[in-house]
Amino acid sequence: MISHLAGTVTAVAPEGAVIEVGGVGLLVQCTPGTLATLRPGERARVATSLVVREDALTLFGFATDDERDVFVLLQTASGVGPRLALAMLAVFAPDALRRAVLSEDVAALTRVPGIGRKGAQRIVLELAGRLGAPGSGSPGEPGPGAASRPAGAAPWREQVRAGLVNLGWQARDADQAIAAVETDLADAAAADGDGPAAAKDPDAAAMLRAALRKLSRA
Repeated sequence: MISHLAGTVTAVAPEGAVIEVGGVGLLVQCTPGTLATLRPGERARVATSLVVREDALTLFGFATDDERDVFVLLQTASGVGPRLALAMLAVFAPDALRRAVLSEDVAALTRVPGIGRKGAQRIVLELAGRLGAPGSGSPGEPGPGAASRPAGAAPWREQVRAGLVNLGWQARDADQAIAAVETDLADAAAADGDGPAAAKDPDAAAMLRAALRKLSRA
């Protein structure tokens, strides 16, 4: 198993990134939240899981070891393949997913594109007690790409839009959700007395989850 990659990011696209290791460019499929931490030309470390199929070898990458471990465990549930597991981690951080399963929050799980009510009930039944309690994971250190990036460098709006479209939402719906999230962000900053500057550089993964909540209520 390839446990992690450490190298230079050479390309970032909505569905994944290319990381050069030892002169070889490896394509890694990632969640939008993980992609938001990667920047072309910078070094990065991503935890990885290699999924082997008869016709393909696909490498999936994650910002932390905990995300990777949850990704692997999710696939032990009936009907959950790597693509659906990745979509679940695009919508939920590992601890949020643990809380949803522990509390049997079927409605929350159905926010993930591709999961209906029966599928959510099955996931709760099969994974109850196996994901652990919130805070029980062992997150790895974020990659150097995230630590060294200057404030404002991550184009979070484009990352969130690409992530929503990649998860199956229409571009028009994605734009409306992003606009609603921006309004909430500005209102929160104004309420705190921090002014508009405080809302400039939010975390892309958090904004993606906020946009998905908006879409699930539409």
